[in-house]
Amino acid sequence: MTKKSLLEGKRILAVDDEPDILETLEALLPMCVVVKASTADQAKKLMESQSFDFAILDIMGVDGYKLLEIAKKKKITAVMLTAHALSVESTIKSFKGGAASYVPKDEIANIEAFLTDILEAKSKGESSWWRWLDRLGAYYERKFGSEWQKDDKDFWRNFPSW
Repeated sequence: MTKKSLLEGKRILAVDDEPDILETLEALLPMCVVVKASTADQAKKLMESQSFDFAILDIMGVDGYKLLEIAKKKKITAVMLTAHALSVESTIKSFKGGAASYVPKDEIANIEAFLTDILEAKSKGESSWWRWLDRLGAYYERKFGSEWQKDDKDFWRNFPSW
């Protein structure tokens, strides 16, 4: 018997101005209902008229941080997805803004694992970022160098990686 995915039947709003990213998310999450939006206005209307378990938000091109604010108000778990805005600073901004995770588009193939981590953390009463550093610490080190956490030591010292 195969174990049922925690994501089974979850409603996900995927927002990106790149159609291939929306198609990829839909293909990677066949166990979910994926509703796609390619503009900030479309996404805003969908969040105001439907319920979602997750919103996967591109940062550039669709005003992801503005959409993050709306998702937070609507109690929709938001995951930031980015290529062009990938930086340590935007990772921190996403976390402080209420995102449940921050996923580089290079890691989109692992989106199911990131979303499952969030659901597991919620079920345990943990921070949704609890496994993020385990999954992406080495990636960040390759991308930004071994000192990538040095500029905001207080933030990283208190980072919920337990």
